[in-house]
Amino acid sequence: MSASILPSTGVDAARRDEEIGTVLDPIVRRAGGSGDRPPRRASAAWAWAARRGASWTLVLAIAVIAVGVLWAVVPGIFTSYDPIDGVPADKLLPPSAVHWFGTDAIGRDVYARVVFGAIHSLSGALIAVTVGLTLGTALGVVAGTVGGILDDILMRTVDVLLSIPGLLLSLSIIILLGFGTVNAAIAVGIGSVASFARLSRSEVVRVRRTDYVEAAFGSGGTFLSVLLRHVLPNSLTAVVGLAALQFGAAILAISTLGFLGYGAPPPTPEWGLLIAEGRNYVSTAWWLTTLPGLVVVVLVLCANRISQSLGRSTR
Repeated sequence: MSASILPSTGVDAARRDEEIGTVLDPIVRRAGGSGDRPPRRASAAWAWAARRGASWTLVLAIAVIAVGVLWAVVPGIFTSYDPIDGVPADKLLPPSAVHWFGTDAIGRDVYARVVFGAIHSLSGALIAVTVGLTLGTALGVVAGTVGGILDDILMRTVDVLLSIPGLLLSLSIIILLGFGTVNAAIAVGIGSVASFARLSRSEVVRVRRTDYVEAAFGSGGTFLSVLLRHVLPNSLTAVVGLAALQFGAAILAISTLGFLGYGAPPPTPEWGLLIAEGRNYVSTAWWLTTLPGLVVVVLVLCANRISQSLGRSTR
């Protein structure tokens, strides 16, 4: 009689049950239920709560960025104080209901200077992202689509740029271009070209090898039509997430250059310059550096949160 139809002993039955459980346990987990896990309804409730929490942080980040943009576009509706001229009798007043961020050493309202300085810092960050996105994406797309020796030359150049610290590269460029917010923004943008080029090239190579792109070529599509209709739209979504991340990094970099004296000249209310002007009063007037610096940090974190959400949506 065949061994497969003999009655099973207790040990064999236990081993068989263990093997069946090993096979079925991942299936049960994917189906949403397990003997040692909460019911599926409870798991769904936890997932719903997690999604709601994440969405509220995203809404808050978008709201903060929107306020910063409004500061840059219509600063006059947020404050009635002059950002350039102050009242000497009101110098170094601490934060209060009258002066939300206090006053500086010549009686200027710090909150007004932060609001009117948004146009310089945010427009500079936008210029930097535009320069990096345009040049870097163009280089990455060319390298990813053409390939061959041109791809090797461009990517080795990108590797060299990535090996140089971003701030050092920006300082080298701004010394050639000259001081000022626009020149600082261009320098920061050129420093981010390598990151955009590397990411866009990898995305183009990934999409170019997919089945639907091969099918588009097989059905008679030209190189340019397939590139514009299939490769670019499906490879640049990740680059958009990087652009949001670089926007926050550009705000920080431009503020750093302004702090070092390479940005807008005084008395321009640029955020990095505001922090630099208050560093001599840290022990007596902490608000001169802390509150403008806090504004920069919050905006950078909100830009990173938006970038994180865009990165998840492209997966």
